[in-house]
Amino acid sequence: MTRKLIAFMCFLLSVAGISQTYKAIDTADYFQRKEFLKNFTANNEALIKGLKSQYSGRTGSEMSKIYKEFGTDFENQVKNKDFVFKSEFDAVIKSLVERLRKNYSKVPQDLKILIARDNTPNAYCLADGTFVINMGLYNWMDNEAQVASVISHELGHKIEEHTLKTVLNMVEQNKLDKSTVQNIKETTDRSSQVRNEKAFDILKNRIYKKSVEKRSLEIQADSLGYVIFKNSDFKKSEFVNALQKLQTFDTISPRELKIETYKKLYDLPKQSFKEKWMKKEDFSLYNYNFYKEKLNKDSVASHPEMVKRIEKLKKIFPELKTSVDSEKPSEAYLALKKTARMEILPNYFHSEDYGLGIYVAMQFLQDGEEEKYYKGWLGKCFFKIYEARKNYNLNRYLDRVEPKGQSESYQQFLNFMWNLSLDEIKNISDYYQVAGVAATSK
Repeated sequence: MTRKLIAFMCFLLSVAGISQTYKAIDTADYFQRKEFLKNFTANNEALIKGLKSQYSGRTGSEMSKIYKEFGTDFENQVKNKDFVFKSEFDAVIKSLVERLRKNYSKVPQDLKILIARDNTPNAYCLADGTFVINMGLYNWMDNEAQVASVISHELGHKIEEHTLKTVLNMVEQNKLDKSTVQNIKETTDRSSQVRNEKAFDILKNRIYKKSVEKRSLEIQADSLGYVIFKNSDFKKSEFVNALQKLQTFDTISPRELKIETYKKLYDLPKQSFKEKWMKKEDFSLYNYNFYKEKLNKDSVASHPEMVKRIEKLKKIFPELKTSVDSEKPSEAYLALKKTARMEILPNYFHSEDYGLGIYVAMQFLQDGEEEKYYKGWLGKCFFKIYEARKNYNLNRYLDRVEPKGQSESYQQFLNFMWNLSLDEIKNISDYYQVAGVAATSK
């Protein structure tokens, strides 16, 4: 199951009292983005210059190249409005960082806060001190203390310079791999099978090594992050509670989208619901064992399982062994949670995840929430699907059905979408754009 697919589950947390006249976050932030890009570019150039002087030869050149490419990619994300400026999230995040810094002086002073239009509960810190917080963190966490715990974990990565160490290790490993590959090419054994097996061993060993290193860095960041967190005025137990919330995010399965919901939403005045739309692709003859994986999935996971991370923390810090319920969120936190919730559909639309946008809108409507608002987004996403179908590039915006890795509910949804004709998609788009045009005008 993809992380994007799992990410839609963050909308399931009920938040009462969402305004019927919600006003989307203002993205008219040209001057703020321009000023940020100016500073980011200067800082990244200074970082690259420093790397060239600190690391000589090919190592310095390769590291500089990596950071330059990353800088260009990140600048493009900013220009694409993947981040929002001057939002109500900024001041709150800054205040959380200040509370963490108060009794731990190693927290950097020059952090710059960016809020990402991303529905996954995540945060990360760049080398220049730019701290990125995903909106999804507010959807998934119960209170500001849990958000602060995620921030403290990322501060642990930053203080220990884990990103720089990872890049350095990657460059050094590349040099070793090139040397080994050259030896394989020059081997006296000309058997193609033997050479391929040796090459695969290099790949396998490298993946396993990266996995072990990544797990070690995550545990280090947990430990240092908790030290930062426990020295603040936040309730200590919320650090573990946040990890448990992330564990739920990693493992939860999507709720079922009922067939009755399809019939209710798509039986339109000018286009009746058709049972053939729900016809499923037949995978009964699919041989799951045909594609045998040569690597064990668990051994190459990108991070250690949350259960193991929690167990490790409790072993190091015995005071965390006692489970304590999450604290009630403040009114200020609930207000931001509502905002993040209402931005879920705009975020999917911005990232061009139109198929997921429709799926999520249907879930909201199935729950009877904000009908005009979500019907409007349903229409907007269907219009983009219509354009993609007409231009023969629908695969870019709508997943194909995969018998492995997708819930039955999501497979049913994808079958429904692919069964619709171009005209049927257009009719649905027209109907729902009219139904929700007032609520979604921006």
